Amino acid sequence: MVLIFSEHHNWLQKLLRRRLGNATDAADLAQDVFLRLLIKPRYFDSLAGARAYLGAMAQGMCIDLYRRKEIERVWLETLTAQPMPVAVSAEHCAIVLETLFQVDAMLRALPEKVRAAFVMSQIRRLTYAEIATELAVSEHMVKKYMARAMLHCLILKVEHLDAFNSASA
Repeated sequence: MVLIFSEHHNWLQKLLRRRLGNATDAADLAQDVFLRLLIKPRYFDSLAGARAYLGAMAQGMCIDLYRRKEIERVWLETLTAQPMPVAVSAEHCAIVLETLFQVDAMLRALPEKVRAAFVMSQIRRLTYAEIATELAVSEHMVKKYMARAMLHCLILKVEHLDAFNSASA
C-alpha cells in the first residue's frame, strides 16, 4: 500500500486537479480514493494495473462529487426562489443535503422505469393510469414498478435503522 501511495499519489492529485479545476477538491478526492483502498485492499499485478484502478475509482468519485454539487445547487436555488426569505441553520442545511444525497443514491440504484414510476407517483403525484401512459406500459406494470420501489425503500430504511441502532449501542 505504501508503494502504491508513493508511486501514484502525485499523479492522482494532478489528474483530479485537471478534471475538477480545483486543488482542494482534488486533494480531498485523492485522499478518499486511498482511504477506500486502505479500507478494502486490493492486490495489483503491476503498478500500471494499480494506476488504472485508481483512475477508475477517481472517475467514479468525480461523478459522485458532481452529483452532490448539482443537488446542492438546485436546493439552494429552490431556497432563494421562495417568496419569503428562508433562514436555514448550517446544521439544518447539512441534514437536508445529506438526506437529498441519500434519496438520490437510492433512486439511482433503481432501474430506470422503476425510478421514473416512483418519481412520477411520489413527486409529480400522477395516477398509475397517467404513469402507465407516460411510460407506455400497462397499469399492472406500474403497480409492479411501485411495489419494487417501495420494497427498495423499506429495505434501505431497515438497513439505516440497523446501522443507527448498532452505532448507538
